[in-house]
Amino acid sequence: MNKEYLNRITLGDCVQHIPNLDDNSIDLFLSDIPYGICLDDWDVLHNNTNSALLGASPAQQGKTGFKKRGKPINGWVQSDRNIGLEYQDWCKEWAKSVYPKMKEGSLLFVFGARRTIHRVVNAFEECNFLIKDILSWKKPSAHHRAQRVSIVLERRGLTKEAEEWEGWRLGNLAPIWEPIAWFMKPYKIGGTITDNILENKVGAMNIKECLINGISPTNILEFGFESNEERVHEAQKPLSLMEYLIKLTTKEKQTVLDPFMGSGTTALASKLLDRNFIGFELNEDYYNYSLKRLNGSNNTHCQANKKEEIQGFLF
Repeated sequence: MNKEYLNRITLGDCVQHIPNLDDNSIDLFLSDIPYGICLDDWDVLHNNTNSALLGASPAQQGKTGFKKRGKPINGWVQSDRNIGLEYQDWCKEWAKSVYPKMKEGSLLFVFGARRTIHRVVNAFEECNFLIKDILSWKKPSAHHRAQRVSIVLERRGLTKEAEEWEGWRLGNLAPIWEPIAWFMKPYKIGGTITDNILENKVGAMNIKECLINGISPTNILEFGFESNEERVHEAQKPLSLMEYLIKLTTKEKQTVLDPFMGSGTTALASKLLDRNFIGFELNEDYYNYSLKRLNGSNNTHCQANKKEEIQGFLF
């Protein structure tokens, strides 16, 4: 059944398609899943909405970062407190179908938000995956939205209070890192990880190919976008970061699954590294861009004089 999906990004809901994949056929799961933090319409993964959600305040208009209004941590209504659990249930809905498709001992990298990554961990553990670590992707820079308390007070005409709170801000520190939950599908009870590596060819790390400045890597990964790397998705990750995680944990010709393909970075990284990929994307605009991006890449898979493309299939 995998042949229908292999080296193809399929337009559609992954929940409907993942059950069609062969059991014990996926070597690596690598996905920058929606974070459930109301970044955009596709990231609203709860039933509770408000007319102000995803609007823009006067302070946000014209800004390149934080362009849309999310929900405050304290919420607008009491039912907002259920958002985290609803996001966890959403993760569990598709994670349970991923479990049988992964090879025993295979690894999974799931990108998440600092405020919701624990929900991802809870959902995956409920689906019987094991948590290995939480990696940190350190970004070269970060948008920082921390409004001055004094300015807010001045707008209210509270001059004395504004002076008292001079230098204080609302919000968070600059978000310079994002978490990546690292899971493993359990291997046979009574066996060893080495036995599983020999049987299923998964579960090890290729440190030799992933040294950073000649030094063994840590769980803090520092990767940025190249100057010529086009960015079309608000949550897009650097190609070099996805390539690194694929090189670290897979061999050539092995298969990488990404059910939330977005701009196609996982597929492109897999293709450039001579790995197979299976991907799904629900948003048609991102789907079309990902195909354009794949077809425009220049690597050994696309150097034939004639190149055909059918619904994302690259021959």
